[in-house]
Amino acid sequence: MQRYRECHDFYHALTGLPIIVEGEVALKAFEFANTLIPMTGLSMFALARLRPEERKRALTMYFPWAIRNGLQAEEVINIYWEEELGAEVGELRKRIGLEKPPE
Repeated sequence: MQRYRECHDFYHALTGLPIIVEGEVALKAFEFANTLIPMTGLSMFALARLRPEERKRALTMYFPWAIRNGLQAEEVINIYWEEELGAEVGELRKRIGLEKPPE
């Protein structure tokens, strides 16, 4: 659990999801699909507190990408980020099977 918490910011950098509420919720969807850590799944209930336009954007743009990529990518919790700090993010995404995030 500690490692998961330590890596959260790396997941933002890797996925490119914005650091706004719907980006955070989408990151939880990605993490749940990728790691099956129960608390990440429960965190997706924060979707209920979003404004209607944010919720729509999360459900139609971010969530489909997050779920698809969470399932297809290598498990990010197993990546030694300390060894990847010099890697180019596009190359790292390609290596682990992660698509470029939605704009």
